[in-house]
Amino acid sequence: MNTLLTLHSPRAARDYYDSKVWQRDTMYARLSHYARAQPDRFALRDAHRRLTWIALKGWVDALAAQLHESGLRRGDRVCVWLPNRVENVVVFLACSRNGYVCNPSLHQNYTVGEVITLMQRLSARVLFAQAGYGADARTDDVFARSAEVESLSYVYQLAAPDQSSAGAPGARAFPSADARVQPAIAASDDPDQIVYLAFTSGTTGRPKGVMHSDNTLLANGRAMVRDWHHDQSTILYSLSPLSHHIATVGIEQMLSAGFEMVVNDPPAGRKPLDWIIETGATYVMGVPTHAIDILAELRVRGLNRLGAVKTFYMAGSTIPPATAKAFLDIGIKPQNIYGMTENGSHQYTLPDDDAHAITTTCGKACLGYEVKLWHAEHSDVEVAPGEIGEIGGRGGVLTLGYFDNQTATERSFNRHGWFMSGDLGRFDANGNLEIVGRKKDMIIRRGHNIYPSRIEDLAKRHPEIRVAAAIPVADERLGERVCLAIIATNAADLDAQTVLAHLAKEGLSKYDMPEFYLQMDAFPLTASGKVLKRELVEWVRAGKVSPAPVRWVDQK
Repeated sequence: MNTLLTLHSPRAARDYYDSKVWQRDTMYARLSHYARAQPDRFALRDAHRRLTWIALKGWVDALAAQLHESGLRRGDRVCVWLPNRVENVVVFLACSRNGYVCNPSLHQNYTVGEVITLMQRLSARVLFAQAGYGADARTDDVFARSAEVESLSYVYQLAAPDQSSAGAPGARAFPSADARVQPAIAASDDPDQIVYLAFTSGTTGRPKGVMHSDNTLLANGRAMVRDWHHDQSTILYSLSPLSHHIATVGIEQMLSAGFEMVVNDPPAGRKPLDWIIETGATYVMGVPTHAIDILAELRVRGLNRLGAVKTFYMAGSTIPPATAKAFLDIGIKPQNIYGMTENGSHQYTLPDDDAHAITTTCGKACLGYEVKLWHAEHSDVEVAPGEIGEIGGRGGVLTLGYFDNQTATERSFNRHGWFMSGDLGRFDANGNLEIVGRKKDMIIRRGHNIYPSRIEDLAKRHPEIRVAAAIPVADERLGERVCLAIIATNAADLDAQTVLAHLAKEGLSKYDMPEFYLQMDAFPLTASGKVLKRELVEWVRAGKVSPAPVRWVDQK
């Protein structure tokens, strides 16, 4: 029995099953399939372990048996606060097997207090955590404070892989990787169970708990594997942490195609670049910041190849044209992705797309999802072709609602049943989606709408600009003005007029020109590598950073 309130609709489910967007497999069933079909092929790797499919299944079964014997029931929430290590995936698949709800999105930059609060919101039954992990591990102890979560019955303490630990009082040890225990109950065969509950990144406020089933997750993985022609020979390397949804999309593809996934856990003394090359990765997933860093490291070392990599997935923000071109020049196809925790990587470019489509659009919606654009101020009204509108979507990869938040769930849909993303976009002449920015990010100067994403995209076309963020600065008379903050490549010193001239040359209207300029060494970032704009705005408001006033004067 499912005790969680969800948006699951039997009628919609029939349509998804008829179209094969949804299928009968759970994630654990996919694991079992490959454990039978290719038991000795590799499935999962970190710096300390490389597991075959049969070994991974054995470890998952052992943990599932222990959790069942502890009295957990279907629908119970299991929280994971761990660094990038294979145990994260073991917990996730054990939850799929037994019908528990896995919450893997407790990031490294969370404090103990924040984790306690989130577990209380979930009424969590189990916590898996590593000693010494987290933003304030030196001054606070999640194991000592776990009693504050009244619902919590069991805490598993994992030592760092290269250390041993006696464990906190009352904490359990993770089952041995060699354990082979068959659970007393049969595996769940319900792919519509809620198996995954991830908190949104919280860049705009209090994070919401996004619920997914095996089906809503696997539908996305199957579509990406089909469209990008992945198979058992693919080796995927996820630069994104296992606490972030990008890595979950990686797990979906791993279970859909039966290939090996490598988590971002380089051996001591090595960088991700070394580990990508050493593991033979052919497919890398991350955000544009990851890609920029990898390219910079390649240049420092004088390398003209990135090992065996053929495809580089980039989500979270637009791909700078210079970054895309640099990858194309060394034989790597960028995969431009748009999506959210709520709907996965539902929008992406394809292997045969040209450089223009890759750098300016996020391609088309995947099988099982469709997108329309709606008026930013009237979400029930569809915009005319070519106009900018709020991106709305629906389909089999969509979340089944926000946990314990009926109001947020209802407000996320327009009257026609389309999930409203809060992002603004438009379709180009070929039907590819161009991202313009977030509705909440839109800067309004004296009634004129200015889209930060366009300014940022144009700024990043400058070869010396590595990262750009356009943010509002409050103004008593005009309401808001635009501040452009940048991080330069190789510590170059870029004066404001040079940057403004570049924006003008790239086609930015004089009415959208920044009126403040700020060059920085680093931006505040979310755990997934996105610029935390609201914190950057607060830095300006509080005087932590001081943008210089600028004015563009067209010399023509």
